Amino acid sequence: MKRAFVKSFSPIRSAFLHHGEKISTGVAQRSYINNGNFTTSSYNICKCGLPSSYMFSRTISSDAAEVTYKEAKRSGPLVEYERRIKAGDLEDGDNSQIGTLREIQRLYDELVESVDTCRLDRDSDSGKKERSRWLWSRLMPQSLVSPVKGLYLYGGVGTGKTMLMDLFYDQLPSNWRKNRIHFHDFMLTVHSRLQRHKGVADPLEVVAGEISHESILLCLDEFMVNDVADALILNRLFGHLFSNGAILVATSNRAPDNLYERGLQRDLFLPFIATLKERCIIHEIGSSIDYRKRTSAEEGFYFIKNDDSSDFLLQKFQELAGENTARPQVAEVVMGRKLQVPLGANGCAYFPFEELCDKPLGAADYFGLCKKFHTLALDGVPIFGLHNRTAAYRFVTLVDVMYENKARLMCRAEGTPFDLFERIVTISDAQSRAPRTSSRSRKNDDYDLCVDNELGFAKDRTISRLTEMNSSEYLEQHAEMISEKQRNEDNNNAVHAHAHVVQSR
Repeated sequence: MKRAFVKSFSPIRSAFLHHGEKISTGVAQRSYINNGNFTTSSYNICKCGLPSSYMFSRTISSDAAEVTYKEAKRSGPLVEYERRIKAGDLEDGDNSQIGTLREIQRLYDELVESVDTCRLDRDSDSGKKERSRWLWSRLMPQSLVSPVKGLYLYGGVGTGKTMLMDLFYDQLPSNWRKNRIHFHDFMLTVHSRLQRHKGVADPLEVVAGEISHESILLCLDEFMVNDVADALILNRLFGHLFSNGAILVATSNRAPDNLYERGLQRDLFLPFIATLKERCIIHEIGSSIDYRKRTSAEEGFYFIKNDDSSDFLLQKFQELAGENTARPQVAEVVMGRKLQVPLGANGCAYFPFEELCDKPLGAADYFGLCKKFHTLALDGVPIFGLHNRTAAYRFVTLVDVMYENKARLMCRAEGTPFDLFERIVTISDAQSRAPRTSSRSRKNDDYDLCVDNELGFAKDRTISRLTEMNSSEYLEQHAEMISEKQRNEDNNNAVHAHAHVVQSR
């Protein structure tokens, strides 16, 4: 069977550079939209030289012959997919994803047909009345459950889940009440709003009312629960959201039944799984291909640690800083908290590993860091095991946040991404790896082996993302984001300067 992939992809050779190798550079010309708050001027990146239609990191594919004429005549994700086939961006292959495309098209069609019933159009009469309806519901509770079920996509790493959801989201009308956000970021917003409504009888109900008023359709990427604070509120939060008519589209590496597996007080989380199954169609993406690893990751910023080069990464960081003097800085993160940055210059920040991952920091801190810095140099990433499991969790979260923000990671580690997580295993992996036999005694055990289901599943995603983040494709997208941000800032400065001149006359 042929496998579909973007034509420009070349076989992966190596994502890891040893010291002394050179990094080829270039300047991206295309635009890339991002919500991060970054600043820079010119920028060094790995050359790719690929036209924009060929750029891709998380691709989708299917058998084009399976897409019928009737389906192609409709609007929505399938039509966009067909357009990419005709444009030559995608080729035939990977039949396992055709079912996913049809599920996404099914949801799109139902939403279009039920736009008024679901109150999706913010400009319609039903949308304009939403605020008064929500205020009235505070006095007279009522259920406004959507007639349309959402979609929960899950599957292995790099199989195109995020790309499929983005393909769906980008086809939706711009005047719909919708929001596409990473799950980490969504939960940070929820906790921030809960703080704001402290003292209210049921702050979760108020927060759910605010969220559903802003966005009826919620697209949450990388749905993963490993925080007990999140786990304990999800059922009530989404109970209120669904009662307000919210529709959920989510992607995840885990099947619903495996969410928050072996987590603290998981019995209190189980009702959420039942609610999720009731309000979403659950669909597995069965592709076994990791498309992230098919990028041309020939050069990048991942360096293997050598004993004779303790200041190697610091030298590379100084090269990125250019003529700017690197000095200690402070990054504002969330709810007034501040994060001390050892060295920062030209949108780049330098941290020893222990400063970011051995301290009690979380996703909120990393999001705040990415808003101020577009590049992070992380020195001394260790091999993970039982002795530093908490640091491994933080590193996974850091990579997730940087990936979502298209930030650039330059790091010096004790081994390849595979080496870093070799001692992190799931329970089933541990049992198959070292079953107890009469010929194998306890003295042969690896006492630093970390048996952790959540981390064991997350490591595959992290390895995959570290590989992609060192590819030419990803680094070009990163530079496009920087260029777009710089253009927007230049335009804003020009507008302010013109306004100042007019006022001074």
